Amino acid sequence: MFDVKKITEGAVEWIREWFSENGKGCNAVIGISGGKDSTVVAALCVEALGKDRVYGVLMPNGEQKDIGDALQLVNFLGIKHYICNIKDAYDGVIRGMNDCGLEIGEQTKINLAPRVRMTTVYAFSQSLNGRVANTCNLSEDWVGYSTRYGDSAGDFSPLAHLTVQEVKEVGRYLGLPENLIEKVPSDGLCGYTDEDKLGFTYAVLDRYIRTGEIEDEKTKERIDWLNRINAFKLKTIPGYVPDEKYI
Repeated sequence: MFDVKKITEGAVEWIREWFSENGKGCNAVIGISGGKDSTVVAALCVEALGKDRVYGVLMPNGEQKDIGDALQLVNFLGIKHYICNIKDAYDGVIRGMNDCGLEIGEQTKINLAPRVRMTTVYAFSQSLNGRVANTCNLSEDWVGYSTRYGDSAGDFSPLAHLTVQEVKEVGRYLGLPENLIEKVPSDGLCGYTDEDKLGFTYAVLDRYIRTGEIEDEKTKERIDWLNRINAFKLKTIPGYVPDEKYI
């Protein structure tokens, strides 16, 4: 049974302890998309550190139709925020690759945006005496639905062990706007939702993660396959250890 009060209070205390050990007096810096994950992480950080120590960075890639959701959140929480458009940086990389005569795949273009955004968040963080919040949840990590060195990066991760459904419960417990909690997740580029691309719902995935129960065998096989091929994303970079006889 998920105890939302206990989990939320525990997450808040964990953030406080993490900053005490890894950045005493530092600020939490969060890339704000207006989706449930960045919404909940920002709110948890405000609870843990106070709104004066939480900064939001909004990073449209050109025109972002749903940027109003991100603005709604930072205004709701009362945190200071910055808007930094990444279009020039994104286009510069694409242009440079084109100049090399390289055929750029669609997935490359999709993954480039979150990688540019994470570079931007870290630049802001370094100038704000900050620590960068990772906003991934357990469900996304389970099937590798994140961009390595993009949204999968960060210094601390409050939602890493919470499923999508549990993140939503925490959001409601914190009194966050329902439209942000229930916002349909999408990369904003391909025209499909995350669930469309995965081929199953987060509700099905979350139940399988927590109980091992799933009705459709093909869906189970796909989830297991995604979990297996993306496991490397959650591990530290492997390093070659020379045999002693070569040292």
